[in-house]
Amino acid sequence: MTDHPRIPLAAVIGHPIAHSRSPALHSYWLKRYGLPGHYIPIDIAPTDLAELIRTLPRLGFVGANITIPHKEAILHIADIVTDRAALIGAANTLIFRKDGKIQADNTDGSGFIANLRQNAPNWAPAAGPAMVLGAGGAARAVVAALIEVGVPEIRICNRTRPRADALRSDFGAKVQVHEWVQAGNLLGDVATLVNTTSLGMTGKPDFRVSLDGLNPRALVTDLVYTPLQTQLLIEAEARGCTVVDGLGMLLHQAVPAFERWFGVRPEVDEATRKAVLAA
Repeated sequence: MTDHPRIPLAAVIGHPIAHSRSPALHSYWLKRYGLPGHYIPIDIAPTDLAELIRTLPRLGFVGANITIPHKEAILHIADIVTDRAALIGAANTLIFRKDGKIQADNTDGSGFIANLRQNAPNWAPAAGPAMVLGAGGAARAVVAALIEVGVPEIRICNRTRPRADALRSDFGAKVQVHEWVQAGNLLGDVATLVNTTSLGMTGKPDFRVSLDGLNPRALVTDLVYTPLQTQLLIEAEARGCTVVDGLGMLLHQAVPAFERWFGVRPEVDEATRKAVLAA
């Protein structure tokens, strides 16, 4: 009998998951670099998450991406949590180690910054305050990354106040919490505006924060990438702002995970964007 090596498998796990472009991205890289492997979407309810995660390594999976609504719950399932994921309080990447342990990491923040550096090379983090809309797992990764690159003040607006207050408690004095209804009144001197909510996503409620007072010199980015040009980005660009869509963050956050799972560090370039958009 011939002993064939297992083909490595990876997945993106969420609920829902049909909108994810991650399968198209990883499948493109596997083909581009001539690597064996498969990457699939898995829709799983929160009540079944732990059982699924424990099963995957036995089926030949080497890792997984974790997305809404599981990014925070996964920390209680993993055996090892990196310092970065622990600080953020959420994970987006799992590595199924050869010793049998499940390691949780968070590459959202590094992907977020890499996207801005690539697509807005003149962005100056220290130029002024940032406003972050939302206070979930993605927002926590963005806040940690903005603090790390030197943003002087971060204003948080979330539709429910307690999650925003918890974020300030965890990240310190640079974070200031404001009521959601006041968001539009706080944009005059904002140098970086980030939407981390699902508002404006296909199938979700519209983005309704007023941009009348938006600083025209601000950089505006939306983590939503379906549609690619959200209403926020369209309006901000019309006001003279530099805008960066959310697809680049998806591409860049995937790089370290792909390298760890499949052994090659992939490149994020225009061909990668086109392949994912065409899927």
